[in-house]
Amino acid sequence: MSLFHAAADAYSRHRPGLHDEVVHLLAGTLRGIRRPALLDLGSGTGQVPAALLPVLPQLARLDLVDTDRGMLHQAGITLHALLAGRAAAFHPVRAEEFTAPEESYRADLVTCARAFHWMDRPAVLAMADRVTAPGATLAIMGDGSLWTYRAPWTVALRELIQSYLGAERRAGTTGTYSGPERRYEDDLAESAFSELEEHHFPLRRLWTPDQVVGYLRSTSFARPDLFGDRHPRFEGEVRALMERHAAQEDGLVDETVFDVLLARRPGDAR
Repeated sequence: MSLFHAAADAYSRHRPGLHDEVVHLLAGTLRGIRRPALLDLGSGTGQVPAALLPVLPQLARLDLVDTDRGMLHQAGITLHALLAGRAAAFHPVRAEEFTAPEESYRADLVTCARAFHWMDRPAVLAMADRVTAPGATLAIMGDGSLWTYRAPWTVALRELIQSYLGAERRAGTTGTYSGPERRYEDDLAESAFSELEEHHFPLRRLWTPDQVVGYLRSTSFARPDLFGDRHPRFEGEVRALMERHAAQEDGLVDETVFDVLLARRPGDAR
């Protein structure tokens, strides 16, 4: 079962979207390509395609890959009004298992936002090499989570979660999550996409207690089924804790950085 099974609605409504600067950076990788194709891995509810479609009228094809059918269903609802007749396909498979839907298929931009850490990264990079056009760009992106942010209110929130679920970060029904053993940059250096650009965008976001509660429902480390019948009590404590911190700290502010790694094959024409 997917880690995010039944979380699609919370994910769609409460996960932060892509910053405008990130959107325009990604769009710029397709400049000069007449009818590009986008392959989005770990698509979730389609946040990356939804951000790119309005600024890329030339985008001809979208392929969204996610193991969770509920997420892809929500992505289809989100993208329907934005497609304007453009082709979109939804693939309920692991990213490393994606295969070209037709012999002539070649993606010009492969995106992976806030999901690369869940994947067999060498296998995903090998797959991307097989299904992309010459000059294609691979974009690996992320900005951490409320578990990793270091504001006083996020530290208190993490301690509350740990008081219910234990010190280790949960992932799956019984598993824990310890993070990648090595940097994404190292994975890319050993792949076909070893030419790398790094972009870092500082972000300042203001949350409400309700947004925090909704966001937690969408996560692997604090989703409702981990708490069983204690979940209503947990959410009540989260809301009360967030209201106290919002009053003491002039709001629930997180200051973080959205990191984008743009990777290409060495020598590819762009």
